[in-house]
Amino acid sequence: MTTFEERTTVHAFRDDALGDHDAVGLAEAIRRGEVSAAEAARAAAERVRSVDARLNAVQLLIDAPEHATRADGPLAGVPAFVKDNTDYKGLPTGHGSAAFTPRTARRHAPFARQFLSTGLTVLGKTRMPEFGFSPTTEYEGAEPVRNPWNTGYSAGGSSGGSAALVAAGAVPIAHANDGGGSIRIPAACCGLVGLKPTRGRVVANAQSRQLPIDIVSDGVVSRTVRDSAAFLAAAEAYRRNPKLPPVGLVEGPSERRLRIGFMLDSPNGVRSDAATRAAVEQTAARLERLGHTLEPVTPDIDPSFTGDFLVFWGMLSFLLGVTGRTLGPDFDHRRMDGLSRGLREDYLRNWRRTPGVLRRLKRTRLAYAAAFRGFDLLLSPVLAHTTPPLGHLSPTVPYRTLVERILAYVAFTPVDNVVGTPSMSLPAASATDDGLPIGVMFSGRPGSERTLLEVAFELEAEQPFRRIQDL
Repeated sequence: MTTFEERTTVHAFRDDALGDHDAVGLAEAIRRGEVSAAEAARAAAERVRSVDARLNAVQLLIDAPEHATRADGPLAGVPAFVKDNTDYKGLPTGHGSAAFTPRTARRHAPFARQFLSTGLTVLGKTRMPEFGFSPTTEYEGAEPVRNPWNTGYSAGGSSGGSAALVAAGAVPIAHANDGGGSIRIPAACCGLVGLKPTRGRVVANAQSRQLPIDIVSDGVVSRTVRDSAAFLAAAEAYRRNPKLPPVGLVEGPSERRLRIGFMLDSPNGVRSDAATRAAVEQTAARLERLGHTLEPVTPDIDPSFTGDFLVFWGMLSFLLGVTGRTLGPDFDHRRMDGLSRGLREDYLRNWRRTPGVLRRLKRTRLAYAAAFRGFDLLLSPVLAHTTPPLGHLSPTVPYRTLVERILAYVAFTPVDNVVGTPSMSLPAASATDDGLPIGVMFSGRPGSERTLLEVAFELEAEQPFRRIQDL
């Protein structure tokens, strides 16, 4: 049980070089010479140290970070972190796992190079649950990452460390990636903007390229819409996929009014809780007041989707168990946590289903495309219920119970990963009775990030997001 003392709000906002700036504002201040990149990095490092004893969000902090590889990058000098499943030259990549001793990366991963091309200064790496499998950043033998809005609660996963640092004001922006909701879930838990790009929008990582279905997209979590928009534009300037329509720099809402389908419950039958439903309904009402057209919709997703995704999830754990020595010579799958081991063991019982699972998952794009007929976007919850207290989804929970809890929680996000469509979590105007943020999700057709960002700008302007420093 969480004690009253533990259930506190933690933030790092203060009168220093970072101030209340978001990433775009800080980059502008650096360009104007009001603050230097070195001063911004030092202030961010001090903020990180001031909150991380309570949040446990940092895997590694660099004492002397290298500043922007591109001094002309649009986010030049802005301090940020990379998630600990992405190689960054000179730093170990641990994937949140105790199953091996990580090696020091000899080169930057392709996405790390794209991340650095924006001008960001990397201060280190953020913590994540083992191999990104969990929607919370908790461990069997280590302290969990805590939610800065209320430290007795989960910061989400798998990009929980990044989300906690950004929400707490330690840095304005941080790397996140999403293979089943891992950008959008922690964004929802921590009151942030979290955009999962279209498959292929950003540089693919080496692991996902080898999968039969590439479900992983990299991006960032941020406190403002313009930061997510600025990052995506800068990433596109580094490398644009000619198969997708360009996004460019989105700087505000569009005059175009949209037809938006909305759903309150998951197509797989999971019913959202009262606070989550209210957040979606209130968002729908706001959009109607702004002139958009909202209609209920229920995508006709195959009833087997949840079970099929669970098999795919288990396949990933199995493959890690087989290939783990590429991560570290002492890799031992028996040292993986309870969730990873359970997924692996489940797959060993169900591996013969793999061809049918892959065939049905790939077919999901047809049903999802049909749901968009007549609509520009879909609005839904990010998660089926509000942020749980720490322990509810811990890998120490017996596997069968844990999987049931996860499936009752993560009931909306995985479809966009399988289909490859862009999807964005935004903070709702309402909060839980405990003051925790609630996220709402917008999903679009492939390549529709501009539309997502324009709607996000409009909602943010109509009612600015709650700020942790105002509590």
